Amino acid sequence: MASPEGCAVGGVTRAAERLALSQSAVSHKVKRLEAGLGCDLLSRRAGAPLFTTEGERLLRYARRLVALHDEAVLSLGQQPLTGQIRLGMTEDTSGGGLARILGRFTRRHPDVAVQTPVSQSLAIAAQLEHGELDIGILQLFAHRARPSDRILARDSLHWVKSPDLRLDLSRQVPFLPFDDNCFYRHWTMEVGQSQPPGLASVLTCPSGAGILCALHAGLGVRLLSTRQITPEMEGLSEPLPPPPEVAQIVRIGSGAGASAVRALVDEIATELGQPTTAQAA
Repeated sequence: MASPEGCAVGGVTRAAERLALSQSAVSHKVKRLEAGLGCDLLSRRAGAPLFTTEGERLLRYARRLVALHDEAVLSLGQQPLTGQIRLGMTEDTSGGGLARILGRFTRRHPDVAVQTPVSQSLAIAAQLEHGELDIGILQLFAHRARPSDRILARDSLHWVKSPDLRLDLSRQVPFLPFDDNCFYRHWTMEVGQSQPPGLASVLTCPSGAGILCALHAGLGVRLLSTRQITPEMEGLSEPLPPPPEVAQIVRIGSGAGASAVRALVDEIATELGQPTTAQAA
């Protein structure tokens, strides 16, 4: 059997190391599983995807089984968590992996009520300081992260525009910010105005979808992280100032020390980012 280097844990060799088995033992177990199921699970063709169609189906079932096992162990092996958690999050973090974590957490801990208002990062930070939220998932400039923050991701910011927008550098550059709770806007209007020709806010919108529509329509320029940029966007360098690196973090509010809060923060940080405490840049 060929050694598929793209295996889910990095190839048969690395899978064997992780399982404390020999490579031949892992290969033998895969062959036995394929024989029992009557189908190939791994592709042996060079350049082909690692898993066959049947292998992908089995992988999905396996992940569900492992997740159910973990839920059962956690649910039965600890004291029940109770209480209420107020979790503030930004629009771009309200779905995907976080939604999956929240769904699983509420199933494991039915006596914990989780409320999840969506807002801008500066508003979330203020609510955390005032004790109005227990947990916040927000974005900030990386150098402003606190030692107690849990870093989920770091990213660079880029100036982008629609190819349809033709900039006249004898005039202020049209800028598309969020509302007053947008820290991009605060930085841009402070730093960007110090460098000619300066910037002018031409549309203010609290919704990310609304900002992107205006961007694609060619109404102005926008700061976006690397993961948000699409091929339809055009990058800019001059005459705009280079922005700082950003970080997405989990922060616990002042006075929030309940076991349920700590448990949810640990799950979010472990699954979505870096499980260790972040040091401020």
